[in-house]
Amino acid sequence: MIEFRNVIKRYADGTVAVDDLSFTAPTGEITVLVGPSGCGKTTSLRMINRTISLTEGDILIDGESITSQNAVELRRKIGYVIQQAGLFPHRTVLENIGTVPKLLGWDKDKRRKRSAELMERVGLDPKLANRYPAQLSGGQQQRIGVARALAADPPIMLMDEPFSAIDPIVRQELQEEFKRLQSEIAKTIVFVTHDIDEAIKLGDQVAVLRVGGMLAQIDSPADLLRHPTDDFVKDFVGRDRGYRALSFMAAESLPLKPCDDADGHPTFKKSDSLRFVLDQALTSPHGKAICVDDAGKPVGQTTQAEISAYATERLQD
Repeated sequence: MIEFRNVIKRYADGTVAVDDLSFTAPTGEITVLVGPSGCGKTTSLRMINRTISLTEGDILIDGESITSQNAVELRRKIGYVIQQAGLFPHRTVLENIGTVPKLLGWDKDKRRKRSAELMERVGLDPKLANRYPAQLSGGQQQRIGVARALAADPPIMLMDEPFSAIDPIVRQELQEEFKRLQSEIAKTIVFVTHDIDEAIKLGDQVAVLRVGGMLAQIDSPADLLRHPTDDFVKDFVGRDRGYRALSFMAAESLPLKPCDDADGHPTFKKSDSLRFVLDQALTSPHGKAICVDDAGKPVGQTTQAEISAYATERLQD
């Protein structure tokens, strides 16, 4: 668990980058910091591993102040992933992944074994092991960055816009891979992004920061979308926040009308989200989606208009 207690970062010229920031990042969950440029997202992240020093307040990891710990030792216990991976160009994939284990004194065989395991875990072809960063795609490099941060099995990971420099299709793939990976490893993660969609997709909780490093709201993605605390959060989350909120509502209780067969229409299951169901209906030339059971047998149908009406009612609850 990471606790920010009234943290202030003030520079020598008087500029306040972070102002009285307090929040808790729970153990084993992803806390996303999101907000406009100048809101102190990256500054807040880098204060956790002391690459930037705080001016006032305190940050605690599992109840222990970071200021009472040796900075170098602290950083070795925290994985750090940045934009464009930041790989060493003259080291192979395996050597890059094994950077921290090498600093910790692991022998060569142990480092290589751990690096190879992590390549598989982050979805990298073992054939890439002896290649250099320049020989890899941006998405592959970013996966190596994540693997390197995990190499010494740190309990905490800091991620500073790790997918922002990747093209949209690969970025979506990396987000899905990251969600899968986190479901297996359950690290305590603080993740910085400027993209509200990425924040909503990845975060267990999302902290929206104002310019000047002040906390505007911290909530689960669903509650943030349904109950923005003020106009700033409402505007930042966007006018289509209701549509985004459908991702957190299951179609289990969606009213259905009888149907005999799917007849070529898009299908969904009751376990799917209302957003998925609405997307399916929107792709149909007749605005219709068919609900099927696990065996693929139709159990009912709904229309775009009916889904929208039901979703509107749910959002107003």
